[in-house]
Parts: sequence; C-alpha cells; structure tokens
Amino acid sequence: MKVQSYLSFEGRCDEAIAFYKKAIGAEVVQLMRFSEAPADAGMEKGDGCAGAMPDPEKVMHSVIRVGETELMFSDGRCSGQAEFKGIMLSITAPTDADARKWFDALADGGQVMQPLMPTFFTSSFGMLADRFGVAWLMVVDAAR
Repeated sequence: MKVQSYLSFEGRCDEAIAFYKKAIGAEVVQLMRFSEAPADAGMEKGDGCAGAMPDPEKVMHSVIRVGETELMFSDGRCSGQAEFKGIMLSITAPTDADARKWFDALADGGQVMQPLMPTFFTSSFGMLADRFGVAWLMVVDAAR
C-alpha cells in the first residue's frame, strides 16, 4: 500500500509548482490540464468532479517528485484561497546546510512558526507555512 498527499492549490497550482521547483528541487513527473480532459468526461457541462468547468489551462492533475517522494497537485475547483489545515509535510534533510537552504527557500513569502535551530533530538529542526499556506516541518536526520 502507498499513501500520497494530494494538494489543491485552488487556482495557483502553476505558481506552486514553479515555487517548489526552485525552493526544493521538485520535478514534474506528470501534468494534465483541464483542456486535456476527454470530451465525454462531463466536465464541460459542470457535472464532473470539479463542478463548474475551470479555466481550461488550469491544472487538473499533476505529480511532483521531491527527492524520493511524489506529491500530487491540482488547481482543484479554482475557488481562490487554498486551505491546508491540520496537516504538515515533513522533510528529513541529510545535513544542516541542506536543512537551512530548504527551510529558507520555503519560508520566502511565508511564515516561520518555529525557527530552524538545534534541539535535544536533532541538530536542526524548524516549522513554517509557505506562501501558499502549506505547513512544513524540517528536521535533520539524527542518525547521520
């Protein structure tokens, strides 16, 4: 079994993909726009899973690889403000330098909740919400 995160950026998916590519080296594995949906998918009538047909150039589905992990992204229903409540994505960095680089990049335009700092359980730990409201936990692998 495999469990993956599926994040809906509510109209800002292209912007999010570009941000994560730059900030943490994300790679696009798959990207499908609403304009690529088959004619018989029901989306043009507004009775598909997305409700009313979003802008055809918005992202219907994408898969992004970050390190060893794949995340799924979408523009969802393009309702405006995405809400990521009650979840965090966690990055286990191999070094303090990597943790600092990724933490600072993700924090650009976002909000630091816990500055990156040494703790009793690791050499670097921190938490932030990025510019899209996605919460991140950064920790250095203590086993290294």
